[in-house]
Amino acid sequence: MPHSPRQVTAMQLFSALLLASLGATLVAAAKPTVYLIRHGEKPEDDDVTGLSMEGKLRAQCLRDVFEPSSQYNIGYILAQTPKENGKRSRPYLTVKPLADELGLTVDTSCDRDDEKCVKDAVEDYDGEGNILICWQHGQLNKIAEELGADDVDKYPSDSWDLIWTQPYPYKEITSVTSENCPGLDD
Repeated sequence: MPHSPRQVTAMQLFSALLLASLGATLVAAAKPTVYLIRHGEKPEDDDVTGLSMEGKLRAQCLRDVFEPSSQYNIGYILAQTPKENGKRSRPYLTVKPLADELGLTVDTSCDRDDEKCVKDAVEDYDGEGNILICWQHGQLNKIAEELGADDVDKYPSDSWDLIWTQPYPYKEITSVTSENCPGLDD
């Protein structure tokens, strides 16, 4: 028996609602991309805490690089735990202006050498947007490997501007790009 126009419309509506529901479920289940960066430049005297003038400029530049309308869509920022005496504070200081710009709090719950904590934080994140991790350069490859990548080269000690992109399922760094901070990365 042929369907009346009204029945076809009801079936089409049901199909459309079902597809929309499935699409919303898939979007909700999407896993974030992880972006890994090194902290900003440090003072010439390695015993001095904090960022150099270049490091402070880089921290300001990151506000433009990762701004709300950027392709990065950052929803969560993770930086290593600073010491009470100011040591190991560079990652936090580097991303703090960006966090303020995005209205986010920087998660500093993981120690520099605790890649497992970083992995747990990434796995536990269920918010909207992607994840930005700012860390000491010598640990970035270990974090990427803990997340699932194999044999990641160390972050070059003479570079300050690289963004490593590690999309879910975190099996590899798929791209390495420059932050392109004017006057710093020219």
